[in-house]
Amino acid sequence: MGAKTLFDTGAMQYDLHRQKVIPCFEVFYKTIVDLIPFRLGKSFSFLDLGTGTGLLAALILKIFPKAHAGVMDISDNMLAVARKRFADYDNVTSFVGDYAGDSLSGHYDLIVSAMSIHHLTHKLKPKLMKKIYHILEPGGMFINADLAAGSTPVAEKFYHWHWIDYLEHSGLTADELDVIYERMSHDLPATLESQLLWMQQAGFNEVDCCYKYFNFVVYSGKK
Repeated sequence: MGAKTLFDTGAMQYDLHRQKVIPCFEVFYKTIVDLIPFRLGKSFSFLDLGTGTGLLAALILKIFPKAHAGVMDISDNMLAVARKRFADYDNVTSFVGDYAGDSLSGHYDLIVSAMSIHHLTHKLKPKLMKKIYHILEPGGMFINADLAAGSTPVAEKFYHWHWIDYLEHSGLTADELDVIYERMSHDLPATLESQLLWMQQAGFNEVDCCYKYFNFVVYSGKK
């Protein structure tokens, strides 16, 4: 089963699962919002890559209601949920797209992504960083909250064990865990060091990791 099919199938349960799957869920997402370099009440444009059900975009719009959001995902079913979520918003544009294979258009002050880019191969990840850099406005920022592989085999093994142990005690049913483990089998996380290097090579400056909890990281860079 391909990744697109997996996310199409699990769209309705996705938000609930995400809160149970990510051990540091609240601070993980709060860090993204805290990194946004705009004053409250300011109008700016942002793009949420791999938006899924629109969870991250909704959190940003709650804090920055004057912002204009573009939400993009490869899964029609995920976007169907996102469109319902934003049905009463006139400042959200949603579109189906493969950000890895398609060109990115438009210009944005901010681009964000959460738990999505790790599905790409290591060849595609640095190419995406360059595409993101290209459509950012000067002074714009990219913030990515994602998975990172351990920098050594021992560290990676421990990260994996720690996450599985958490999931087994999360209250998820056996069937729900099967779905999550199937999704995890498609994960292709790169080391944090590689991800930060790809950002720098794409042209980003002030590249930094602001949060790390085992294999969960939040990092950013400016154009």
